Amino acid sequence: MSRRLRLLGVSAIVAGVAGAAIPATASAVPVITMSGSTSVAPLASLLAKAYLKQYPGRVKFKLAQGGSDVGVADVAAGRVTVGNSSRDPKDSDPGGLVFNKIAKDAICIVTNPGNPLANLSQDTIQAIFSGQLRNWEDVPGAGTTGSINLVVRTAASGTQDAFQKIFMGSKTVFSGASAKASNGLVQQTVASDKNAVGYVSQDFVKGTNAVSYQGVGCTLAGAKSGEYGGVRNFWMVTRGHPRVASALQKFIHWAQTSSKAQKVVATHWVPLR
Repeated sequence: MSRRLRLLGVSAIVAGVAGAAIPATASAVPVITMSGSTSVAPLASLLAKAYLKQYPGRVKFKLAQGGSDVGVADVAAGRVTVGNSSRDPKDSDPGGLVFNKIAKDAICIVTNPGNPLANLSQDTIQAIFSGQLRNWEDVPGAGTTGSINLVVRTAASGTQDAFQKIFMGSKTVFSGASAKASNGLVQQTVASDKNAVGYVSQDFVKGTNAVSYQGVGCTLAGAKSGEYGGVRNFWMVTRGHPRVASALQKFIHWAQTSSKAQKVVATHWVPLR
């Protein structure tokens, strides 16, 4: 479910349509516009808020969502200043883009609390999400019976891309799975359906049962220690390297290096240092 981001001094817009342009505002204060990943959006909003608190009046922010591929396409086309992405660069991405790493994040396999599945191996995850296993009776440790209702992300999602690489490998996700446009929608669906299983950014596990992967819990501590294997990168993508001393360069440098930014990251994600 898309969530509106309300921040002091930050204009936040949730964009549910691919390629939604964010018009620039005529102002003496520079405006940094962002679109893209629904996983990165909560972190981007918190970083923007912390930056404005430390440097009031230096810059303004406008934030939209839509999925990682949307953010990458938007920044490549010049529709936004930053494309937020929760997937790594692809060979098919437009040329001239720079992926600026800002954090790492855990992807959790989640079930309904009425099905408190404790652990899944990679082989079982692949069997479930490929459609090879279609009933909970066939899944060791399942706490429910009946058909398995798969909830996945749409093709534009960086979480989908990372899930495919980390968990699925060469296996293909079942075509009959219900595809959702955001982490919030996956979270909501799994929380309301006892037979559902899906995957979300670790920041979206509330109301669900986060399943251990290969015997390691999908927790912030496990992601930070490196024990949990389902970790991917968060990026702020720019068209070329930001101009030195520009508002954009100062913000990204602050997000990557400052102790205040790393404290923000560490609340729900894995900091760079």
